[in-house]
Amino acid sequence: MARSPCDLRFLLLAAAVAFIYIQVRLFASQSHHAERLAEAEKSGSRCTSQLRSMIDQVSMQQEKIAALEEMKIRQDEEHVQLKILIQDLEKRSLQTLVNKNVQVPVAAVVIMACNRPDYLQRTVESILKYQKTVASKFPLFISQDGTNGEVKKKALSYTQITFMQHVDLEPVRTERPGELTAYYKIAKHYKWALDALFIKHNFDRVIILEDDMEIAPDFFDYFEAAAKLLDNDKTIMAVSSWNDNGQKQFVHDPKALYRSDFFPGLGWMLTKPTWMELSPKWPKAYWDDWVRLKEVHGDRQFIRPEVCRTYNFGEHGSSMGQFFQQYLEPIKLNDVHIDWNSEDLSYLKEDKFLIQFGEEVASATPLHRSDALLKAHNMNVDVRIQYDDQGDFERIARHFGIFEEWKDGVPRAAYKGVVVFRYKSSPRRIYLVGPDSLHQLGANKG
Repeated sequence: MARSPCDLRFLLLAAAVAFIYIQVRLFASQSHHAERLAEAEKSGSRCTSQLRSMIDQVSMQQEKIAALEEMKIRQDEEHVQLKILIQDLEKRSLQTLVNKNVQVPVAAVVIMACNRPDYLQRTVESILKYQKTVASKFPLFISQDGTNGEVKKKALSYTQITFMQHVDLEPVRTERPGELTAYYKIAKHYKWALDALFIKHNFDRVIILEDDMEIAPDFFDYFEAAAKLLDNDKTIMAVSSWNDNGQKQFVHDPKALYRSDFFPGLGWMLTKPTWMELSPKWPKAYWDDWVRLKEVHGDRQFIRPEVCRTYNFGEHGSSMGQFFQQYLEPIKLNDVHIDWNSEDLSYLKEDKFLIQFGEEVASATPLHRSDALLKAHNMNVDVRIQYDDQGDFERIARHFGIFEEWKDGVPRAAYKGVVVFRYKSSPRRIYLVGPDSLHQLGANKG
């Protein structure tokens, strides 16, 4: 049966409406899916951010765990070393040294070592040659920095010496680019060892040696007498066995001692009160130059001998043999025994030394003008030559061959700006005098 035109139009309209409805539903569905997709993308971005944050947190925790594990390893090693030290102390009956019924030690003697077993052996054998008769007065220690097995084996082979080992696994951070890390390690080792001897073992005094030194026959007698100076004169910061200008041609009298504003080091003794002052502010590196700063030693001086009581044979070391052939190798090590306990050292007290030394400098024949250096070689009396500034001093020092170096405005071995040395191993003294030295000494010019 044929449909009427009205029916066809109705059907077409219904189909159009249905098509439009389907298009609307499809558009609505696409919009809904687009919104869900955008929401999903936002959610994914939040998840990614959270995941990254979690990864960062895990990484930080892993770093903390690694640091804790490294700290535990260090603590375990220190614990082991402490147990070894305690067992060693018990084994050697160190406590008997401080027993009331036994003589109180004059000073502990510590040899600072690192990685030179052959040097250490030479040093120890030199010390034991003279220490055996005074062992109760000067107990010996070897303090090793690091884990060199040969050094430790060598140190432990000496049953009369207490061994200490400083193990520090922390990386060295220098303050300036290109610096040698060795100077930082040395400073840290010194602080650790001196804290141990003064605080843990409660010694009143400590003598510090290095593993490249030989000692003189009267080394221990010298420091025993010097201990009394340290106790009675608080203007003395430390006593050294070293003279920077102690080369054979510049020394003569093995009994002569001097006060100096320049810290000599290289075999030196200090007291517990002085260490308790220095320890909290001990530097990260270059500890010896730090002690030479006026802000550190203040108005205090150091005692030094004319003829050295230590000899430094360390051509190879952290300073890479600096100055060795020119200044260290020619050093004269004292070879005669002086009965220091019979010597009157009261002249070294600040007030007496200032007057006596000032009179000696003032009584020396002054040399002036450009021919002063030439005259100094041709005269048979003590002479003094004035320098105007550091450059002038270096020129004169270079002429005679003594140390030219200054630290914090003070020439090596100087007292009140005066550097004294012997002329060609003779009794004659040559005084290099600063522009204000005579005034500081309270002396009148001649």
